[in-house]
Amino acid sequence: MDPFAYLSVLVSIVLGLGITQLLMGFSRWLEQRKAFGAFGPAIAWAALLLLVHFQSWWSMYGMRTYVDWTFVQFSMVLLQPILLFLLAVLIFPSSTSPDQNLRSTFFHQRPWFFGLILTLLVASLLKDLARSGTLPEAANVGFHVAGIVVAGLGLAQKDERTHRWLAYFALLSFVAYIAVLFAEL
Repeated sequence: MDPFAYLSVLVSIVLGLGITQLLMGFSRWLEQRKAFGAFGPAIAWAALLLLVHFQSWWSMYGMRTYVDWTFVQFSMVLLQPILLFLLAVLIFPSSTSPDQNLRSTFFHQRPWFFGLILTLLVASLLKDLARSGTLPEAANVGFHVAGIVVAGLGLAQKDERTHRWLAYFALLSFVAYIAVLFAEL
């Protein structure tokens, strides 16, 4: 077994846990629509997180030729799925939460949620720096900077209208990010 195949197993497991968490949240939302209520920004962020999980796994294939792994490099790669899992936990109310409302859960978790998104975006850039010694291509860095601005606004703003705009903008921007940079394996 080559190093990439060995290391990608743990990354795939953690990504799978995050995907499971999101799918469980979506299924609880569908099953308990009255208790959860409909809150577009939370659903948009959950959909975005699901796409980010898929894209992270998809882009991992680009590391298949890298053979000289260090523990720090692997830790930086593994940090992304860990942060994604934590974000997946925060976006939907847990099954044991006394408050099952999506809107109130979203605003209650907002500081942690956007703080983790900021950390995720910085970790994503540092991952490339740790692995190759360089930042990713300019378009990739540009999308990351836009994401950092969105996350910073989400952290700073409490206004529901602003959060609606940010969620839909982030979702559409991430779809563009995939189309521009990751459409093909």
